[in-house]
Formats: sequence, C-alpha cells, structure tokens
Amino acid sequence: MFIGNLRETIQLGKKFALGLNPKSIILLQGPIGAGKTSFVQGIANGLCIKENITSPTFALSHHYNSGIIPLIHMDLYRLENSLIAKEFFISEEEEAIENDAIMVIEWPELIKPVLNNFWKIEISYAKNLGRNYKIWDPKNSLTFE
Repeated sequence: MFIGNLRETIQLGKKFALGLNPKSIILLQGPIGAGKTSFVQGIANGLCIKENITSPTFALSHHYNSGIIPLIHMDLYRLENSLIAKEFFISEEEEAIENDAIMVIEWPELIKPVLNNFWKIEISYAKNLGRNYKIWDPKNSLTFE
C-alpha cells in the first residue's frame, strides 16, 4: 500500500493500532528514514498514549504506559551481536507479558528466530517520494500491500 506523507504514515499507524491486542509483537523493517518511528507515533496515538514518541536508537527501548494498552518500543539498530539482541528482547518480552504491553521492534533481523507469532511490516521508499507498506498478518497468514 502506498503512503504519501508523514500525516498519512501516522494515520496508518493509528488505524493499525485498532487491530492490536495486548502482547502483540510488531516487527518494523525498512531503511533509515523510511518512517518506522513515525508509524510507531501513529500506533501510540491509536493507543491514546500522551507521551512524546521518539526513536529509541540510543536507549534501545522506550516504555509508554499512559495509553489504553502499554507500549514498548525497541530499536535494535546499534546491536551487532545476535545473542545480546536476543537476551535483550527476552528481557523486554517478559516485561511486556507481565504488563500486557504491545511491543514494536525496529531493526528486528537479529531476533527473528526467537519469535513465533508477530506482525511484520516492511517499509520501502516509493519512486514518487512516498513509502510502500507491506503488512503481514500472523493470524491469517495474509499480506496487505
């Protein structure tokens, strides 16, 4: 599916959030600057989270608890070792399970073998300055483009 601008990216994230349940896991893949964090801002908006959503690239994760469902936003870009990434993920997943939180993970390539049931969203640059979104639904094995 084609998204033309930042406002549409946030709206897509907000709409996407309406279909999420506690303990949902979303993997976001795409190049730097593709709009992964903007999409998470939309998810947070859909969950009625009031905090300012920023990239967790340096912190590795941010936790937001003010919404109708808590949100854990992870970014594994700076991690180079899959063992460290998997241990970090498992630690954050335990907290997500305990708090019925939704997890969104940017740059998830190092942890995929640990996961069983997750949404996968691939964002790519479109030829005409927008973005293309490909969304894989784990429940129905469906792909939306």
